Amino acid sequence: MANEPVEHPLEQHYSEPGFWTKLKDFALAAGAAVVEKALALYYCALDAETPTWARGIIYGALGYFILPIDAIPDTIPVIGFTDDLGVLVAAIGAVAAHMKPRHTEQAKATMARWFS
Repeated sequence: MANEPVEHPLEQHYSEPGFWTKLKDFALAAGAAVVEKALALYYCALDAETPTWARGIIYGALGYFILPIDAIPDTIPVIGFTDDLGVLVAAIGAVAAHMKPRHTEQAKATMARWFS
């Protein structure tokens, strides 16, 4: 059926504990741009107003972020998170109509608590 949600292939790799563990372990290495985008997507996914299809895209992107093995290994200095950033930016572009200022504000507030 056309209205049934389609699961993103990487959505199965997303878990909330995995997301927070990845951020905790790699926030400094990933950098502020990656972390802020991941957090904004996370807060968008938690929003009850975000449609199911958009959540699937978000959880797919966050699943890719969590995966220890990806196109460019996260352990490579400087470039290790560029693929993650690309996937997060693409997801933001796909769900942009559902990203609200409050999602970005929540991400910035979390960033301020962590990095200030």
